[in-house]
Amino acid sequence: MNITEHGLEDSSPFNADAPGPEELARRIGQLQREIGQLEEAVVSHAVIDQAIGVVISLGGLPPDQGFGVLRMVSQKTNIKLREVAEQIVGWPADKKLSEDIRQALEAALSQAGCA
Repeated sequence: MNITEHGLEDSSPFNADAPGPEELARRIGQLQREIGQLEEAVVSHAVIDQAIGVVISLGGLPPDQGFGVLRMVSQKTNIKLREVAEQIVGWPADKKLSEDIRQALEAALSQAGCA
């Protein structure tokens, strides 16, 4: 490994320790997958936060209970949390909510209101 005067690794083509083109291509692919996963996580987080807002508004709950209600609906319906959140966020505009999510949401809100 060659270190420049600035303390950074020298990746010039004359550096015998520099990764080859195959290794660089593999690493680029890995980083692109990680970026995609992070982008998906950010979108997922935003949708879940929006659904929490709908749930706490609908149920008159404190914000800290909103996520618990969503999680309970997800568990009772065996539907991924993000999918539950997407349906709940779209519900006010679409006026549609699947029957299983609606029933689980009513039960979870009722239970949260008693807690």
